[in-house]
Amino acid sequence: MKLHKEGYPSIAIVFTFVIIINIIDQYFNHSYNFVHYLVWLVSAFLIVAILQFFRVPKRKVTKGENLVVAPADGKVVVIEEVMEDEYFHEKRLQISIFMSPTNVHINRYPIGGKIKYFKYHPGLYLVAWHPKSSTENERTTVVVENENGKSVLFRQIAGAMARRIVFYGKEGDKVEQGQECGFIKFGSRVDLLLPLDVDVKVVLGQKVRGPETIIAEFKT
Repeated sequence: MKLHKEGYPSIAIVFTFVIIINIIDQYFNHSYNFVHYLVWLVSAFLIVAILQFFRVPKRKVTKGENLVVAPADGKVVVIEEVMEDEYFHEKRLQISIFMSPTNVHINRYPIGGKIKYFKYHPGLYLVAWHPKSSTENERTTVVVENENGKSVLFRQIAGAMARRIVFYGKEGDKVEQGQECGFIKFGSRVDLLLPLDVDVKVVLGQKVRGPETIIAEFKT
């Protein structure tokens, strides 16, 4: 299993904790009782949980100049028209993907092109499905424009558990559709802000996989 580089510190902490509690258990508890089994069960759960969270699965990128692909794994929790006041200053269609702790938390570019805008916003840590998390939580805002002049704004949004957002790009970079762009540690959310006239290909509650699932298609 390939593991993501962002997980190395967390994995090391979990393995150190597991070793310590097992040493303590062996030192103070010399009978094979309920406590022994509980320690083993907790150790196994922590190891499996941390490894599956930071796993890097193989994915086939769905590519297309007019396609917007999922920037993350998760469930579609919002499809609505909103006023975008940071970059476009116009109404846009917001599609939000909630990533639970069991999802892969790698983030990817929904379209290829050039990074026109990037900004990091410090903020709160409301639960990721809270209506105000898009504007009040810790987040990044990224705008990518493709060769046809179509632009997508997307935000990496921290949740109640997520306390670190990583973004690898910078303004002016040329990026490929489906290319890894960042990572959010533990439960979180990604918002897409699309033109109002896109043809939406997902529905509320649908589970998506980045960068395989087509979220929307630009009208030509």
